[in-house]
Amino acid sequence: MYERFADVYDVMNRGAGKDYEAEAAAVAELVRARRPDAQSLLDVACGTGEHLRHLQQWLAVEGLELSEHMAAIARAKLGPDVPVHAGDMRSFDLGRTFDAVTCMFSSIGYARDAAQLQRAVTTMAKHLAPGGVLVFDAWLLPEQWHDGHRVAHAVNEADVALARLDTSYRQGRDSVLDFHFVVATSDGVDRFTERHELTMHTAAEYEAALRSAGCAPETVPGLPDGRLRYVGVRSG
Repeated sequence: MYERFADVYDVMNRGAGKDYEAEAAAVAELVRARRPDAQSLLDVACGTGEHLRHLQQWLAVEGLELSEHMAAIARAKLGPDVPVHAGDMRSFDLGRTFDAVTCMFSSIGYARDAAQLQRAVTTMAKHLAPGGVLVFDAWLLPEQWHDGHRVAHAVNEADVALARLDTSYRQGRDSVLDFHFVVATSDGVDRFTERHELTMHTAAEYEAALRSAGCAPETVPGLPDGRLRYVGVRSG
């Protein structure tokens, strides 16, 4: 799943100026503010492991990733001391708990309806120790969507040049994003398109999922496009 997308993922985000270190520091601060003695963290849908690479400054970290291609890149990057598990956010079971569980970069939007959202949040919360902290970045709310969004990106690095054109449209409660890539390396030029479909859950659905999972919902503003970051502390 998303093999070629995984191969250019880090290049793409470096070119877009994504500051993983600052994002990781903000999440660590959120966790420590609610659980000062936090020692362990699981990052769900960890992608290629860039957040984990920085979060390990403060916590003992592990990752979970559905895409085998993303997970392989994360394992190679992080080394044997940081486990990266294969698993689906809606159904994984690692048989242990953590002081914090995170799901960043709006990956929660891949839960395709309210029932899947509930399963994902409940599964993550079950991996929290009592008093543990759950942090996840919401995808766009339905009222935040704007039709007709088009944007182009270009990245030039020593061994790769990349151009990406994003197009998107709304299909009911789903947002459909097509990423059109042209990637030039010493091996030649590769052209491909990746389609990502993310559900626009409502604020009420996010909050209901957290409450049902035993976590009082709290929102933290400041993400791009007005997206919300949810924080919940697991009761007792």
